[in-house]
Amino acid sequence: MEPEQQLMQRLNAAKVSAVALTWVDNAGLTRVKAVPVSRLAEAVRRGVGMSPVFDVFLVDDSITSSPRIGGPDGDLRLVPDLDRLTVLAAQPGWAWAPADRYEQTRAPYAACQRRFVRRQAERALAEHGLELRMGFETEWVVTRPGDLGDARVPAGGAGPAYGMSRLVESSDYLRDLAEAFAAQGLPLLQLHPEYSPGQFEISARPAAPVTAADDAVLVRETVRAVSQRHGLAASFAPVVDTAGLGNGRHLHLSLWRGGKNACRDGDGPFGMSAVCEAFLAGVLRELPALLAIGAPSPASYLRLRPSVWAGAFQCWGLENREAAVRFVTGAPDDQDAANAEIKCFDGAANPYLVTGAVIAAGLAGVADGLTLPQPVAGDPAERRVAPPPRLPESLPAALDHLESATVLRTALGEELYGAILAVRQGEVALFATATPEEIAAATRERY
Repeated sequence: MEPEQQLMQRLNAAKVSAVALTWVDNAGLTRVKAVPVSRLAEAVRRGVGMSPVFDVFLVDDSITSSPRIGGPDGDLRLVPDLDRLTVLAAQPGWAWAPADRYEQTRAPYAACQRRFVRRQAERALAEHGLELRMGFETEWVVTRPGDLGDARVPAGGAGPAYGMSRLVESSDYLRDLAEAFAAQGLPLLQLHPEYSPGQFEISARPAAPVTAADDAVLVRETVRAVSQRHGLAASFAPVVDTAGLGNGRHLHLSLWRGGKNACRDGDGPFGMSAVCEAFLAGVLRELPALLAIGAPSPASYLRLRPSVWAGAFQCWGLENREAAVRFVTGAPDDQDAANAEIKCFDGAANPYLVTGAVIAAGLAGVADGLTLPQPVAGDPAERRVAPPPRLPESLPAALDHLESATVLRTALGEELYGAILAVRQGEVALFATATPEEIAAATRERY
């Protein structure tokens, strides 16, 4: 951490007036409190007050309750992590820092999602000598106001998927995005037009789990800020248009032990080490319950369809973009490249919950010595003999699995687990009679 005086000099030189302190709630929305830069040091020492009731907010800002969290009573302290303090390139005068949440006594808050992923990463190292590198691919759709009142039309052209013509049309926008990320010290691996009109994707760097989740928050809010400066609205919702394809937020991960990538040079499938295979087998086993974490909205299941590369089947495969878990060997001379991608998650998910829950599932697979089933090649939907099982096709079905998921419940702890379950049940009730079009309309501008 920078010395306080040096930090303040840096912020003053960047003409920063205020700092946004963020956390992500269980509905997947980034919440914020901001402090003037002159109060940042005090915020670090004493925290900034906020209510624990935000843990049971639904996507529409209505409030439910859980067995241990809910109601108007209580107070917590938001404490910014200055190691991640970032001057925001597309919001002049602002900086950002993710916050950890504490009780008034400065005891750790049991339902802090950021602390949850940190705890799982520490478990991986302590119990198995494993370090994880993770990174998210983030998809979004940009629109601009249309000619018919509130109607919006996709921006970025309707040219071919991944087409250079779409990049040319949006080159100023994409250049400003690239420059903003570079200025913020967040390297990108890829930035390109995606499949649907107005859809783009960013692949972030591989990093430690907490850093990867922080990066996912910063990527989203940077995209949002740059988009607004171009007169565009960015949506990271699972589905923007029910007639088109959705937005995913895929998670890539690799396992490292003793400075070596455990996803390669082993005796397991496609060069996996035994610990890598067991970890991925644990993730695959828990995927039906993990969907309630990583595909947490009723809108998520409008996206999670077969034959559109969404990962709708509980299977894995070598570089198979239809499998929920895609294993990538990478080039033989690239030690860093071997990794696994989990494709069934989307942008409605809290990235801290996703990274932490995936680690917990994988560690359970290692503890149980699991092995992977046979890989699936091709589209699972077209297999006539022994097709793999479909993942849950609705949020209630995923919740049934989460309610019986001992591994995830134990890892999350009763406070956080209960709040997540209450939020998911609340959103099931909220959209119980809604049509797909109504669900999409109610969520597209919330994410």
